[in-house]
Amino acid sequence: MRISGAEAVIRCLLAEGVDLIYGYPGGAIMPVYDELYKFQDQLHHVLVRHEQGATHAAQGYARATGKVGVAIATSGPGATNLVTGIADAQIDSTPMVCITGQVGKHLLGSDAFQETDIIGISTPVTKWNYQITEASEIPEIIAKAFYIARSGRPGPVLIDITKNAQFDEFDFSYEKCTAIRSYIPVPKLKLDKVAEAASLINNAKKPFIVFGQGIILGQAEEQLKAFIEKSGIPAAWTILGLSALPTDHPLNVGMLGMHGNYGPNMLTNECDVLIALGMRFDDRVTGSLKTYAKQAKVIHFEIDPAEVDKNVKTEVAVLGDVKEALNALLPLIDKNSHESWHNEFKEFYKIELDSVINEELNPTNNKGISMGETMEMINKHSKGDAIIVSDVGQHQMFACRYAKFNSTKSNITSGGLGTMGFALPAAIGAKMGRPDREVVAIIGDGGFQMTIQELGTIFQTKVPVKIVILNNEFLGMVRQWQELFFDNRYASTKMINPNFVAIAEGYYIKSKKVTQREDLDAAVAEMMASKDSYFLEVMVEKENNVFPMIPTGACVSEIRLS
Repeated sequence: MRISGAEAVIRCLLAEGVDLIYGYPGGAIMPVYDELYKFQDQLHHVLVRHEQGATHAAQGYARATGKVGVAIATSGPGATNLVTGIADAQIDSTPMVCITGQVGKHLLGSDAFQETDIIGISTPVTKWNYQITEASEIPEIIAKAFYIARSGRPGPVLIDITKNAQFDEFDFSYEKCTAIRSYIPVPKLKLDKVAEAASLINNAKKPFIVFGQGIILGQAEEQLKAFIEKSGIPAAWTILGLSALPTDHPLNVGMLGMHGNYGPNMLTNECDVLIALGMRFDDRVTGSLKTYAKQAKVIHFEIDPAEVDKNVKTEVAVLGDVKEALNALLPLIDKNSHESWHNEFKEFYKIELDSVINEELNPTNNKGISMGETMEMINKHSKGDAIIVSDVGQHQMFACRYAKFNSTKSNITSGGLGTMGFALPAAIGAKMGRPDREVVAIIGDGGFQMTIQELGTIFQTKVPVKIVILNNEFLGMVRQWQELFFDNRYASTKMINPNFVAIAEGYYIKSKKVTQREDLDAAVAEMMASKDSYFLEVMVEKENNVFPMIPTGACVSEIRLS
């Protein structure tokens, strides 16, 4: 079949099972869009309002479905606008393929109109990238792109295609990629390491499990649950690991890290064996590495060899697929309960409940609606079945701390990069990927205005996303730090906001603003019952801080409750 490079791009995407892509057209990618027009009954293109929105929507789709998200843009500013989302996907291990147009091969390096070296720019933030200058390269390179993006530790791949390669014709055939020489996405599991880990776990008096997104990416949720229940070991999660285990599971002891729960953070430095499953010991989890779990023997289950011993020295490293590793571990684990050890977590939870949680979920200070009680109201009406997509800031931490989840792939947020503006487009992708589930975006007034234009995408596509703006008229997390560490000097953090409801209504999205506590329940109920998109602005307490909190660089045991 002799076809153009542009048509080949479309046929390659279809061969990879892609049925939904996000993008924005422009001159250097126009041949592909022309072919896309001919295939619109097979491949649905969503026109975003900014290329950054395309990458975040593709991320939301990928995180909600486990499939590869796809974004497409033109050269120059179109390509550079993708970079933030690509960097976000790289650090959060999200499978994504980005396709950009480029000036003709003969113009490369001439500073032609809308030419940028997107390969050079994106190299540090992609798992792999490649510039196609001949049409005949397209099938092999796109096949490799999808294989690399989804295999092993997932990540983003960028393919840049010159305009001549899109126009030129060649004899097309497509073969999926199943292996690449010298690329080993999954290390071979060593059973002796599994046995060594099992021995340490069985002899531990105070073992502690910390699990991350690797459990979700590796589809090992059932194995995690079986391991926890058989061993009786208390388990805590990173924010990207949240929802891998139901939040109400009796052995789920909560969140780790800077704004994590009191018990898991304090007892990290008292456990004798620390079992890390699919997490990378990020600094927001560990605090100061000088004091982090120095008393513990660390067992690290990890797919990426580069993460082992990078931050925390391990006693036993079990490299490989976490699902395969846990399946091998389970028969070797003794049945146990660790009841007295688990009771220590319960005691710390009682302290946190009295010091922080009760006041957050049921405020008595009459200063206004709290973010925590808003999340609790969403829990009431979602019954733990919604996908919660949070932006970055205080509201993100409140969402992660208090949202209830019954099933996996339910918490979608920007973890490692901390990208404000992530949530609105990511929620669009999540809802399109999982139309059977309610999707609620939790966003601050600052982050919302970074990608507010994607309300236009919601209006055009009619995707029924529920949007909750927690408006404290501040860049809340920065303000909190200014209060606690910069003597209340609120430098450039106060927000003078527009009429958000009027803007949402301008996009014909049903909207409501809540300023009084007594109106919150009914407003959330109405939002969750809506079959269409819904915008809910909740005016929350201006100076409501997130606690507990571990100051940057402090030991996890230096956690503050106020």
